Amino acid sequence: MAQRPYVIDTMISAKQIAARVEELAADIQKEFAGTEKLVVVGLLRGSFVFIADVVRELDLPVEVDFLEASSYGDSTESSREVRILKDLRGEISGRDVLVVEDIVDTGYTLKHVVGLLKAKGPRKLRTIALLDKPSRREVDIRADWTGFEIPDEFVVGYGIDYAQRDRNLPCIGKVRFLDED
Repeated sequence: MAQRPYVIDTMISAKQIAARVEELAADIQKEFAGTEKLVVVGLLRGSFVFIADVVRELDLPVEVDFLEASSYGDSTESSREVRILKDLRGEISGRDVLVVEDIVDTGYTLKHVVGLLKAKGPRKLRTIALLDKPSRREVDIRADWTGFEIPDEFVVGYGIDYAQRDRNLPCIGKVRFLDED
């Protein structure tokens, strides 16, 4: 299937993202001060750039693990059906855990993942999302920390993709389909 032609308009610059990551890391640092080790669980694939930037700002003992969940595939709309494609490799029972999500849209993925991880018995579980689209929320969940609240736009960049493209952009950009103009 051919992709629809599109352009990307910058919504959040790389400089804005870097400044916000520093602020968020300072809050996380306070929340987990004194931890034996913080397990940072990244939700693949969209959060990998955000995870890297956040953990580099933390002056804490950190372990990074990944969980891959899917509710989009190559579509621009959530299927609302969350599938776990890759589970954690490590143990989180009795440990401090930070779940890192790229974007909270309908909320189904984050709610599903938080439920799954709480069942594994962490000592403390907190969540952070780079982006939040509260106007799209269909389930009652919010990340403990949010980088930016955005309107209901389809976005790419800084790890977030459209059909596996544009993850490498240093900014967050709004996708504008040319056949909609």
